[in-house]
Amino acid sequence: MNKGICSIHKRRSIRKYQNRSIPREFIEEILNAGRAAPSAKNRQPWKYIVFGGTYKKELLRAMEVGLEREERGITDLPKSSYGIPDAKNTLRIMQEAPIIIVVLNTNAKSPFLPVDHDERVSEICDTLSIGASIENMLLAAEELGLGTLWIANTCFAYKELTSYLNTEAQLVGAIAMGYADENPPQRPRKQLEEIVEYRW
Repeated sequence: MNKGICSIHKRRSIRKYQNRSIPREFIEEILNAGRAAPSAKNRQPWKYIVFGGTYKKELLRAMEVGLEREERGITDLPKSSYGIPDAKNTLRIMQEAPIIIVVLNTNAKSPFLPVDHDERVSEICDTLSIGASIENMLLAAEELGLGTLWIANTCFAYKELTSYLNTEAQLVGAIAMGYADENPPQRPRKQLEEIVEYRW
């Protein structure tokens, strides 16, 4: 198995981190892997904001405020309230990880605002591009001996986080990053015959 394929299968979602700092050159190598991803019409819609130290604490306090609001029932996601306990656990993980990378779609606005059909299709294409960018970063981190967690639970504190970030760009999610303090097994995957249909 070649090195790239090996990293794909070795990568795990890490939820426990060591109290160790990450060299800046590692972070920049990971970000460069992200910007090397393919993107629809080469729009490169991604923006990364790297948080550590006091700035990370401020960011996560904004997320905590949003989760507290959700728990009070003041929400734009009423059908997703079952996910709040998991989001609170995600916040704990983010507090433990030394680095958080926030990922924005610079071409899109809040998902809570209406968009027309053309804008929605462009948004979908850009989200696919950003997904490729994030996966590149996760695999680069794996190659450098780092653990990561791809986070979407930022949605529950969307208003608080974008207000703290002072941005109108769409908040797609975040990546927690650090040296892993666990070695979880691979979670179950569907078999090929369950997900593939050949028409040739």
